[in-house]
Amino acid sequence: MPVIRPFRSGDEPALSEICLRTADAGADATGVFDDDDLWGEVFVIPYVTRHPDLAFVVETDDGRVAGYVVGTDDTRAFEDWFAGEWWPRFAQRWPRPTAPEGERTRQDGTVAYAYGRRAGAEPFGDTYPAHLHIDLLPELQGQGFGRRLIETLVDALRDRGVTGLHLAADARNEGAIAFYPRLGFERIPSHEDVVAFGRTI
Repeated sequence: MPVIRPFRSGDEPALSEICLRTADAGADATGVFDDDDLWGEVFVIPYVTRHPDLAFVVETDDGRVAGYVVGTDDTRAFEDWFAGEWWPRFAQRWPRPTAPEGERTRQDGTVAYAYGRRAGAEPFGDTYPAHLHIDLLPELQGQGFGRRLIETLVDALRDRGVTGLHLAADARNEGAIAFYPRLGFERIPSHEDVVAFGRTI
């Protein structure tokens, strides 16, 4: 039976792989970008770097990591850290896109998003100061692990006195959009192409 455990150093390659294989609105994003590594360096590895104690994984019977939840307890502080310390190290590998917005590739769009991250860029961080990212490989989906991962993170955030949690799902990911309300999340106003949810802790 798969088990949930805290993140450990050395899990990073597995987390990046899971992120890649679920990044296209829940489907495999391999080959969507010119550089598959971009997904993990934007959406999962920064979190385990800054908050390894707010990261939890699902380990299978054969010792593989096949799912995770990662998060931050302070979105404003995290985004300032991402902009000032994390993302600058990738400036040479992924320069700021120069193509006009209407001519950008999907990779350009994600790189531009990374360059635009900063405290206050998302409208949810004051009411719901924590946020998360969660991904499960198909082999684990529909078995309750998503709920258990989120509740594990919520318990850790509650212990820190955090009062609210938010997340954003791709507007095309119908499964995720149906899932989060069952865990006590409510839809909140969000940017185009994403559906955001907030939950009081």
